Amino acid sequence: MIRFACDKCGASLGANDSGRFIIKIEAYAASGPLVFSSEDIEQDRSHELSSLIEELSTANPDDIEDQTYRNLRFDLCGPCHKKFLIQPLG
Repeated sequence: MIRFACDKCGASLGANDSGRFIIKIEAYAASGPLVFSSEDIEQDRSHELSSLIEELSTANPDDIEDQTYRNLRFDLCGPCHKKFLIQPLG
């Protein structure tokens, strides 16, 4: 049997408990249109790409993901859910 607990206060929650609320948060980097000039395209970027690949091969995957995208999920009890709705950012 899977046991759930409020991620805020630790209260015990049932799997099908009507007082259990699931909060999902999606955070991702905002981006605008990418614009490349002819000069950008014509330049040899192989050295830059090699350096980037080397840097990424030794980087922590979670650190890389945090810079681009993160999906979070929390279980909350009724009282903590109410507090969250009043002030979602803490």
